[in-house]
This record gives sequence, structure tokens and C-alpha cells, in this order.
Amino acid sequence: MAQATAQFEKWVSVFHPAPHSTVRLVCLPYAGGSASFFFPVSKALTPAVEVLAVQYPGRQSRRLEPGIENIPDFADQIFAVLRHLDDKPLAFFGHSMGAVLAYEVALRMRQAQLPSPVRLFASGRRAPSRYRDERVHQGTDDDVVAELLTLSGTSKAMLTDPEILAMILPAIRSDYRAIESYRHDPDQRLDCPVTVLTGDSDPRVSIEEARAWEEHTTGPTDVEILPGGHFFLADQSARVIDLVKRNLQVRTSS
Repeated sequence: MAQATAQFEKWVSVFHPAPHSTVRLVCLPYAGGSASFFFPVSKALTPAVEVLAVQYPGRQSRRLEPGIENIPDFADQIFAVLRHLDDKPLAFFGHSMGAVLAYEVALRMRQAQLPSPVRLFASGRRAPSRYRDERVHQGTDDDVVAELLTLSGTSKAMLTDPEILAMILPAIRSDYRAIESYRHDPDQRLDCPVTVLTGDSDPRVSIEEARAWEEHTTGPTDVEILPGGHFFLADQSARVIDLVKRNLQVRTSS
């Protein structure tokens, strides 16, 4: 039991414990992202929703751990930590790489005959079956920085500080290697509702690629197109929070 608790605390940050919540929302960050990205989401949704923000290895409190360089291993380890949370419903929210991880963890829940998530929010990511020839992880450090600047998800001050870059680039490159080498299993589908969120000017996701998530579940799929690029969440946070509340059918104190 102690070991399981230690593993959970290593992988999951609960910024606002909500023991009386009606549902838990598991939030999975983008490539290079960290659990703290979802602190505002947790604050906005408490106490009706308890947010579990996943912390990947290689950053912040786990900065000394090596990254995980493939999605199946990533999903296996996250699933092992979450599979025993059976006292209330789970939902998933993943952004970019996190959307693919949410999908793969949800598949593992179904394969283990556990209750499916009540909803999967797939944000800023094309459907698992839609691939592009992306090789950021094979590029130079300058190439990786250029990609991050294109997506506008990391502050320019961080990307021009050599010491900070030295700390964050290994995890970012590892994450990119995992997501860029990912290939889905065409024989597997979810059975839960999927809500897709996409920016109307995202350079990495077309509207067609976003709509293709409907091919990956037997449940209903809806697509929400919001103004913005890959990190539309930053400018559209209030709308995203309202959308999550509405789809989880909860009211919060905010």
C-alpha cells in the first residue's frame, strides 16, 4: 500500500483535494509540459471536480529521472497508477501529446474491463490515426527551440536562457521522440464520449484531423473549434473551463 501511494504521489499532483467531488478529471500535459500547467484548471473546477494533474518524469519534482521515449510505456505506467481509483467516475483531459496518452490509458482501462472514462477531452491534437512526418526529436537544440517558438507554448525568456534550456531540453526531446514515433492500433476503439478541442489556426492540427477522432470511439464525438493556435487554451481558458463543466454536468463555486 505504501509503495502504491508513493507511486501515485510521484505521478500525480492534486493541487486542490476535493474528497466530496462527483468526478475526477485526470489532466495530461503536452510534450515538455508539467503538472503545474493545470493548476488554474484545478482551482477553477474545485470542489465539484477533483483534478489529478499527471507529472511526467524528467521535469520539476521528477527532473532527475530519465524521460520515457515511447507512448506505450508511458501509458502503461500512467494506467498502473490510476487503475485502482474506482470510488468515483474518471474523466480525462489531455493536451497535444497528453491527448494521445489519455486515449491510450483509456484503451487500457477498457482492455482491463474497468469502467471507461465518462468523457475524454482531446485538446490540441489530431486523431491517433492521423500522422505527419515530424522529426523534431532528431533535430539540433536550435531546431527544438524553433519548434517551441512556432507553437508559442513556452516563454521566450526561458528559451533564450542557456541554463534553463539545459534543464528542459532533455525532457522535451524525449517527449517529442515518444509522440513522433507513436502509431495507433487500428483494431482498438474507445466506447466513451469524446470532446475534441482545437484552435482554428493551429499549425499542427487541421479541422479534418480533429474531426477524425470520431473514428476512434463508438461513443458520441463533438468538436469544439476555438480561436487561436496550438496553445489556444491560454487565451480561451474561461471558455474551456465552462465547456468542461458543461460536459461533466457539474457546478462549481467559481
